[in-house]
Amino acid sequence: MAVLKPFKGLRPPRKIVKELASRPYDVLNSTEARTEAEGNPFSLLHIIKPEIDLSVGIDEHDASVYEKAKTNFEMFQANDWLIQDDQESLYIYAQTMNGKTQYGIVGCAAVEDYMNNVIKKHELTRKDKEEDRMKHVRITNANMEPVFFTYPAVAELDEIVAKFVNENAPVYDFTSDDGFGHHFWVIYNSDLIKRIVELFAQIPATYVADGHHRTAAAALVGNEKKKLNLNHTGNEEYNFFLAVHFPDNQLTIIDYNRVVKDLNGLTPIELMEKLALVFDIEDKGTEIYKPTKLHNFSMYMEGRWYSLTAKEGTYNDNDPIGVLDVTILSNLILDSLLGIKDLRTDKRIDFVGGIRGLGELKKRVDSGEMKIAFALYAVSMQQLIDIADSGNIMPPKTTWFEPKLRSGIVVHKLD
Repeated sequence: MAVLKPFKGLRPPRKIVKELASRPYDVLNSTEARTEAEGNPFSLLHIIKPEIDLSVGIDEHDASVYEKAKTNFEMFQANDWLIQDDQESLYIYAQTMNGKTQYGIVGCAAVEDYMNNVIKKHELTRKDKEEDRMKHVRITNANMEPVFFTYPAVAELDEIVAKFVNENAPVYDFTSDDGFGHHFWVIYNSDLIKRIVELFAQIPATYVADGHHRTAAAALVGNEKKKLNLNHTGNEEYNFFLAVHFPDNQLTIIDYNRVVKDLNGLTPIELMEKLALVFDIEDKGTEIYKPTKLHNFSMYMEGRWYSLTAKEGTYNDNDPIGVLDVTILSNLILDSLLGIKDLRTDKRIDFVGGIRGLGELKKRVDSGEMKIAFALYAVSMQQLIDIADSGNIMPPKTTWFEPKLRSGIVVHKLD
């Protein structure tokens, strides 16, 4: 059963929260982070992308970069830019995009739950990325950024959150530069906290929606600390890590699309002939076409959009991986026709989050940089949960969640 633990959050004063809260470390590179934090000493990027305060071009995995993260974190606390709450609390973090608001409960998840697969995963992690975030957690002794979890919606939890946000003003309420709204409440009431924790204890599993590397790093460092502590009790703060838990019925997964540099030696006519064997094809002309249902794809090539619908018998709806459109696209087109065997390493393919719109696919192809683009119908939350429950792993670049959690609204210290 899932553990949710209140904690003494480290939070910014209201007057600087908008400037301090940043996008996650992994959605922007060092150059972009440098630009984004320019002229803003409060930005959490100074801690989560600390190379921006060192020489341009420095290796972001250099020991001095991690040391700078520690120094900057200490400086933020000394300057009262991050101040620890006096009592253990739970928090509510809501985000608004396109007029829709989703409400997450912020508390600590248990390292033990990750190790015992009560926290379920749907993506593979890379050891080098895990190790990078582990070094960051070790040297700061904190979870600087929350991970994004989901859980099967519980009516009473929904009611508690709705009642609380209706009766209490948020402590933070701002719109970030990308237009997304961020709203944050602190729950101090011990009886309310107790009931929320009890309800979580009845949930059989929670699911990593976004942030697999941060989750793995937080859990593995917590486990390290457990092994190093001869007087370990299980109650130490390092046994828990920072997560925002959203009910599954409030989340939407956005499509994650593909662009490819060449046709693997085929002419467009030859490719279309081969596609016609496994897809029903409709020429949609020059107007952007977006997939309308599962197993329907959008293809853009040589200035025209096409609808591709996979023919019966070319996929397996009874297989939680085989039913995924990313699997169908990989099997029927990327691998067999375009020769792309490994999505993680092949330099001929790139991935475009649906938040950028299908116009971005057109732009990449029209520029000559790419030859062909494919848009997919988005994965459902139920598909994600089914795959995680079955112990399977989704293919790379399957899910895209938006809006991203802002980092720095609340931080969890491990002591």
